[in-house]
Amino acid sequence: MKHNKSSIHRKFHSLPKLRFEEITLTSFAGLTLYHQLFKRIDLKRQLRKCFRHLPGNPTYGAPVIFLQLIIHVLLGFRQLRHQEYYQDDPMVKRVLGLTQLPEVSTVTRSLASLDASSISNLHNLLRQFVVNRLRHLALDSITLDFDGSVIGTGKHAEGSAIGFNRKKKGQRSYYPLFCTIAELGQVLDVLHRSGNVHDSNGAKEFILQCIQYIRQELPGIKIELRMDSAFFSDDIVTALDTLDNVEYCISVPFSRFSELKGFIENRQRWRAMNDRFKYFEKQWKPESWSRRQRFIFVCQKVKRPFKGAIQLDLFEPLEVGQDYNVMLTNKTDLSETVLDFHHGRGSQEGLFAELKSHNHLDYIPSKRWHGNQAYLLATLFAHNLNRELQMIGTEPQRQPSAKRAALWRFEKLNTQRQRLIQRAGRLIRPNGELTLSMAANDAVEAEILDCLDRLVKAA
Repeated sequence: MKHNKSSIHRKFHSLPKLRFEEITLTSFAGLTLYHQLFKRIDLKRQLRKCFRHLPGNPTYGAPVIFLQLIIHVLLGFRQLRHQEYYQDDPMVKRVLGLTQLPEVSTVTRSLASLDASSISNLHNLLRQFVVNRLRHLALDSITLDFDGSVIGTGKHAEGSAIGFNRKKKGQRSYYPLFCTIAELGQVLDVLHRSGNVHDSNGAKEFILQCIQYIRQELPGIKIELRMDSAFFSDDIVTALDTLDNVEYCISVPFSRFSELKGFIENRQRWRAMNDRFKYFEKQWKPESWSRRQRFIFVCQKVKRPFKGAIQLDLFEPLEVGQDYNVMLTNKTDLSETVLDFHHGRGSQEGLFAELKSHNHLDYIPSKRWHGNQAYLLATLFAHNLNRELQMIGTEPQRQPSAKRAALWRFEKLNTQRQRLIQRAGRLIRPNGELTLSMAANDAVEAEILDCLDRLVKAA
């Protein structure tokens, strides 16, 4: 329908007078979707089981505090003291089952009181939710990506240490090791570590634990592993070779094996994959290893900016160079397929970026080791629950690919906040029936109702 200019434009000169009243207005009406999800997976009861061994009978309790941390992350707030901006929000109170939210000091004391058993139970619950989704999908194979990520503490926190930090040298930090499921874009588990350890520190035991858990919950499924050069060791490779139905692909560090450079320099015949990549294979073993393995040597054409005088009025010249990398694998697929598979690891870097940018994974709320572990797990729960909300009741949007891309096209948590969570609403009771009233918007209405319908049908 066309409108003329005079019917659309109006001059507004007066400014509204501000008035703050105690009425049931919420800034997070879309939180009702997560409330429905929490009920469907029985999250509150599961959290109570994680903390039931703790002594005492506090007013709020660790289950409520941990659930508040998850909601805190979902709403987009970073520091714990920022909860004062939603402490009177009726929707947040309703999801938590409270009439009054705890003070910040109560939250920090609760984090400091957690023990190793609490953290272990949370790890088990995180894995359980992910495996439940995998069991529902009934895939023939799954891909586990392993990598570490630096989390700077910026202050002295229990268990932190000064280690390698590319951006802030000399800063104290943690260096957790993550295991993610490529097909789901979710985090299966995490190994919390001090910042002064190598990527491979504790990696073998953690990798085997993750594989054993998948084996126990999903017997018969094929497991594929992808890792960078920090995990290249005879110890890890030998342990993986003893497992049935486990395939892996690991980057090889050039700096530790001078022979690799000689193999590349002396190679005369390379097989072309495409205009960008060429390769050759070799059965080889480092001197101290027990047996030969399959190594794939890859040459990649890259374009780099020309270092010298340039003619800006014409163009910016580029130099064409070559980058080399080597992969160790026990896969029997064609080299082209193995290369695509290994390059799919880039999706994990995007996941870490989202966790730090939108879930505030890099925030350190406590000086206690277990308290910071609990907060890190809360950010992972928020991430996984956001992905679960998008998967539930829908079929995968992608077919399994060589790069093992996620089977769904996920929206980032920040996008979900802007589109759905941060919607103004009002809780009213017309004819005695509790109703959440929101401003009319066709796009928001369609998406929220569709999501609610999927949650109801999937229950």
